[in-house]
Amino acid sequence: MSEPTIRHVCVRDVRFGARVSIVEPCNLYGCEIGDDCFIGPFTEVQKGVRIGARTRVQSHAFVCELVDIGDDCFIGHGVTFVNDTFSTGRPAGGRKELWRSTTIGNRVSIGSGATILPVRICDDVVVGAGAVVTKDITASGSYVGNPARRIQALP
Repeated sequence: MSEPTIRHVCVRDVRFGARVSIVEPCNLYGCEIGDDCFIGPFTEVQKGVRIGARTRVQSHAFVCELVDIGDDCFIGHGVTFVNDTFSTGRPAGGRKELWRSTTIGNRVSIGSGATILPVRICDDVVVGAGAVVTKDITASGSYVGNPARRIQALP
């Protein structure tokens, strides 16, 4: 019987702004985290991700490559970002040219357990818990469901 390869949780090659708080364990690598951010435990933020100032990323969130999150955002517990759309009918298998990006505007709150596919979300949006965002959101408001749909404008 052979020995497994063991990889340890780590924080490496991260550009931190001022006054960032991290609760371990979490994997943060090759990303940029703005001023006054909070990163909760059991999160993974992959390389190339940018998280804007004053944004909170709660526990168990997964932020994959090609995600850009604006300022003053809230990413709830267990939120998952996806960059592979299975455009060929199967997983990209590491073929990054098949991945797509996600851009989250400023003042966006994403509820616990939501899934965000490669989309653009404008400023001032609330995504409800458990929602699945499959298309760009171009108007501020509250969005819920699978697929996510707008249920009200924000004041």
